[in-house]
Amino acid sequence: MAYDVSKLLKMPQAEIEKLFVASPPGPIPNGEAEGTAIVDPGTARAPEFATFINHFVWKGKTLVNNIGTFGLKAILAEVYVDKSLIDKKDCIVLDYSKTSLVAKHIRDEIRQIAPNTYLGPVYWDTKKLFYFALQFKA
Repeated sequence: MAYDVSKLLKMPQAEIEKLFVASPPGPIPNGEAEGTAIVDPGTARAPEFATFINHFVWKGKTLVNNIGTFGLKAILAEVYVDKSLIDKKDCIVLDYSKTSLVAKHIRDEIRQIAPNTYLGPVYWDTKKLFYFALQFKA
């Protein structure tokens, strides 16, 4: 099944989590990606949250976060394959603990759910905050 952001935003949280658990890590992606925060998925508010966050806070990644209205490149991540905090299976980790004072408590995990498309949770230390999707340009 092909997954895109609009489909992910409509899925209930439990389905998002099942999709992440069922997905392989895939290759470590390279290049620029459009990022979408998936906050309160499966509700009418999910697209509104995603639009607000994408417009004012977070634009996406080049495995460096693009921050703010103008998409400034900031907050470098250390990227590696490791065990997910969710299910102890391999995932791609975007770890900011050693590379950023601002985001040192943030850990992102991603797995490939479709060609050039990744899904994963954002953690504050070990507390899961929300999911996000990355769509890399082919």
